Amino acid sequence: QLVESGGGLVQPGESLRLSCATSGFTLAANAVGWFRQVPGKKREALSCTRGITGRTYDYLVATKDRFSISRDNAKNTVYLQMNSLEPEETAVYYCAARKYGYCSALEDEYDYWGQGTQVTISS
Repeated sequence: QLVESGGGLVQPGESLRLSCATSGFTLAANAVGWFRQVPGKKREALSCTRGITGRTYDYLVATKDRFSISRDNAKNTVYLQMNSLEPEETAVYYCAARKYGYCSALEDEYDYWGQGTQVTISS
């Protein structure tokens, strides 16, 4: 099970940290990624942290210098730090986990999904 939290309403240029609390599997061994879906658009991959090594991957050029994924295996939680948020990044943000340790940018390769958390950027 995955449960996202930390979403909300912020002004342009502000920051948010999303959390993804996991249960039912060994987080340390599994890859976990963050995705987002803007209304009317396809869900897109943002970042992933690999199992075992914790190596991180950034998939979106527009966010790779402002967003940072991290994990705390002891707390069974994965985070997404988002800085300098822009109005067009208003979306539902999801975390997802794979049964395997390797990361992927393809949503079809993820086995478990959270319910999503709404992030709204508006002045």
